[in-house]
Amino acid sequence: MSAPIKTPAAETLPRPAGLAGLASDWASDQRAFKHVSWGKAMMWIFLLSDTFIFGCFLLAYMSARMATTVPWPNPSEVFALEIAGAHVPLILIAIMTFVLISSSGTMAMAVNCGYRRDRRKTAILMLITALFGATFVGMQAFEWSKLIAEGVRPWGNPWGAAQFGSSFFMITGFHGTHVTFGVIFLLIIARKVWRGDFDTERRGFFTSRKGRYEIVEITGLYWHFVDLVWVFIFAFFYLW
Repeated sequence: MSAPIKTPAAETLPRPAGLAGLASDWASDQRAFKHVSWGKAMMWIFLLSDTFIFGCFLLAYMSARMATTVPWPNPSEVFALEIAGAHVPLILIAIMTFVLISSSGTMAMAVNCGYRRDRRKTAILMLITALFGATFVGMQAFEWSKLIAEGVRPWGNPWGAAQFGSSFFMITGFHGTHVTFGVIFLLIIARKVWRGDFDTERRGFFTSRKGRYEIVEITGLYWHFVDLVWVFIFAFFYLW
């Protein structure tokens, strides 16, 4: 006969009651947290909370658009540009979308090179990603200045429903702020990668342990989230 299996002493302890029991259960979830660093777990929690915020913004936009009795401006006309005498609808928005989606590809390659400890390629790809992001923000600034010059304000616009201006500036402004912070974060991490901080264990606020480039992946999680949110903004705000 086989010997009886001994239960560890920790497993025989009674479960605490109330909030202490809830905290104990959450802290002992080995499947969820055993192989995940705190940095990555906290980024996922932040992105989850940001998802709710963007979701509320888009739901508010859809509610305002469906509830208003005033005609809603036609995005194909509002966001059109005059190029060589031709009226081209949504051309700037299409370029902005292409630039931002392309940046997800360079960011994914940067994460790959980071885990292969290819310091030079990782830094270069992160800089290219930051350049894409800065280009996107620059084009968004041009879009804002064009619409402001045409009379769009948070409280009204010359094409119809007054809610259009407030929805546009709130949603695109909040997303553009995320892209701007992402560009700054990319530049900081790219500089540290280029200097070899993660190889030499140089001290710093964002420095991880020697040989670990996980911070590049965490930066990538944030950047991919920003790109994904833009896909929804593009679909709901510019194509609807």
